[in-house]
Amino acid sequence: MIAIRFPKVALMAGMALLVIGLPVLADELRGTVKSVDANNSRMVVHDELAQRDVVVNFNRLTTLKSGDHSLSTLKDLRPGAHVLSIIDSLTASKVTVEETRAVAADKEQARSILAEFWYNFRHNLFKPLLLFFYLGFLVPILRVHFEFPYVMYQALTIYLLIAIGWHGGEELAHLEAGSIRSIAGFMVLGFMTNIVIGIFAYSILRAATRMRRIDQATVAGYYGSDSAGTFVTALGVLTTAHIRYGAYMPVMLAVMEIPGCLVALFLVARLRNSGMDALGNMPDEPGYDPGATLPKTIVGQPGHHAETKHEAEVESELEMALEKMDHPDLNDNGNGEKKPAVFSGKLLHEVFLNTGLYLLFGGIIIGLISGLQGPEVTRADDSFFVTLFQGVLCLFLLEMGMTASRKLRDLRSAGWPFVAFGILAPNLFATVGILVAHVYSYMTGTPFELGTYVLFSVLCGAASYIAVPAVQRLAIPEASPTLPLAASLGLTFSYNVTIGIPVYMEIAKAVMRNFPVA
Repeated sequence: MIAIRFPKVALMAGMALLVIGLPVLADELRGTVKSVDANNSRMVVHDELAQRDVVVNFNRLTTLKSGDHSLSTLKDLRPGAHVLSIIDSLTASKVTVEETRAVAADKEQARSILAEFWYNFRHNLFKPLLLFFYLGFLVPILRVHFEFPYVMYQALTIYLLIAIGWHGGEELAHLEAGSIRSIAGFMVLGFMTNIVIGIFAYSILRAATRMRRIDQATVAGYYGSDSAGTFVTALGVLTTAHIRYGAYMPVMLAVMEIPGCLVALFLVARLRNSGMDALGNMPDEPGYDPGATLPKTIVGQPGHHAETKHEAEVESELEMALEKMDHPDLNDNGNGEKKPAVFSGKLLHEVFLNTGLYLLFGGIIIGLISGLQGPEVTRADDSFFVTLFQGVLCLFLLEMGMTASRKLRDLRSAGWPFVAFGILAPNLFATVGILVAHVYSYMTGTPFELGTYVLFSVLCGAASYIAVPAVQRLAIPEASPTLPLAASLGLTFSYNVTIGIPVYMEIAKAVMRNFPVA
């Protein structure tokens, strides 16, 4: 420790300066010596009281005492030394305290971070991708008579899934064999992270909302999964900004889609074992009827026609589920009562071999095999799957904007806590994802690229609108078909693609900068 003491004359001068509003020194500065510049008669001290670095300037030094040792010059003082006192007849005019270059650099860096965030935020808001999203979002608001053809939406979705897989497979072909182990570990970590996020989302919804528990469990499953639409939008943003990312991230998209389905099924199984009726009501919830049964006609069956607004909404969700397949009745006991099985063979097939996963994995495998054969094999296909990707993504976001805008109307009966969850939860879960990825990177000594952090945060902070709705249709018909999609599409998807991605990018930069991985 050091102590710089001033005579009474200096203190009186300091008080006079204080009266006229000029900066002055306290009568004592305590701290640890960080550096010494003997040539310029100054030293840097960490002021323990103010918690900042200061520079002490003086013209002459007669005696400097460190413990039992007397030092004749500043050259004898070493950084980190516990100096007890400096003895000299210093005056206020000869001693000044000023910011170090490090402090000034930190302030400048803070200003540059805010400026960079503001630039990225504004720049991202007016990219063609987002402009097409806004264009679609305004269609229902302005009551424009335009319907995006379902067949075209399905074609765009198929293209994007295969294109993501194709390009990811090509990049996987160039990975070094030594990195496969760390990548596999990262994928397992991503799978477990989304399971924890799903359970965490259920806990938040239980504490903050008054929704039925069956709906809380279903929404938790949506947020424990990921969103292919948000992922492809993030890919478009990173590609436009020329930000690199791990070639294996498309595989991570497929891996992290599954946990939400499993979380929803697990939570619903617990509710059914706790006495939930056939309509999805628990014994302590309004409308509980232990004798209730599901309708004889399952919505979405061949030949079924929507007779109510509720059934019409369910039918519209079948369009969003991508497959639009015929699914036979599950566990029909012969009297018309349908009780869907949890973790049945048909359901597990839907979880692990749904259309989205099949196309994504298929594209990855084809791209990998083709990439191993060299660029002369992939060059022709790249012109379709890579070059046209951005344009097709713009059309896809046009449709997604229309759907998200329509889903917002379903939130009127959900309550403000649920609306707040749909906006705030992505920030929480994405930040958790960034921290989890960085801890893994730090522990394994495997540096991740900025784009990898951004994509992983998007996979953690997004909510499903394809895989989990398909599972819900099969195994959880008791749950609301509109509330989960209203949150995942109307709120979370809209937030992520407009504001969330640049926010996550800046969080990832801050973590990488302040806690670098060797």
